[in-house]
Amino acid sequence: MRLGRIASPDGVAFVSIEGEGDERTAKEIAEHPFGTPTFTGRSWPLADVRLLAPILASKVIAIGKNYAAHAAEMGGEAPKDPVIFLKPNTSIVGPGAPIVLPPTSDEVHFEGELAIVIGRPCKDVPAAKALDVILGYTVANDVSARDHQRNDGQWTRAKGHDTFCPLGPWIETNLDASDLEIKTEVDGEVKQLSRTSLLLHDIPKIIEWISAVMTLLPGDVILTGTPEGVGPITAGQAVSITVEGIGTLTNPVAAKS
Repeated sequence: MRLGRIASPDGVAFVSIEGEGDERTAKEIAEHPFGTPTFTGRSWPLADVRLLAPILASKVIAIGKNYAAHAAEMGGEAPKDPVIFLKPNTSIVGPGAPIVLPPTSDEVHFEGELAIVIGRPCKDVPAAKALDVILGYTVANDVSARDHQRNDGQWTRAKGHDTFCPLGPWIETNLDASDLEIKTEVDGEVKQLSRTSLLLHDIPKIIEWISAVMTLLPGDVILTGTPEGVGPITAGQAVSITVEGIGTLTNPVAAKS
């Protein structure tokens, strides 16, 4: 199933997105998308509604330096164990929403990533059972202020600005995410091109590691790491991240007014 969240003339709703291309429709889900969704009977052509971030997360947990080539381009060794950090849920925006550049930073970078969406409450999940707690996968941009990252010595401010976690366009629930192409383009120019099979710590290991620390709740989002090729973005540009089997997340870049 392809799960999304929309704004329509009737309000905000979780939906199942069906069909392809211009024929896509959004079927309204009653209440929430967890478990076995039920439907209200209402639907809209997808072209007539606005896609929002597909999930409301209580927290976003991200993995740092989870591709060897990215760890190298950042000037360090690949970590032996997963390095985790948090992004506030206020950093989440949906497709088409602008990434707003903070006036305190002169070096904001894109980071295209595969994101995991958790489907049920869980704690201390063994890797062998990790896939059982996943609702599905979406596309993410772990936007980062590199100058803040260097100056602070930790990553909260650099990663936590409002609009620094675009998610979308929807969640794919039926997907083998172990070897998917991930591509980032800025104004149509390819900047990142890799595969999720190159993750240093795979999805089951990530879930085992994080859930040993904190309880994961339905809708929580895990960013799995970015491949090499990260770089700066400036006002007026647009960033598009495509993950095979999911789709493309595009966001314009804007200066703070």
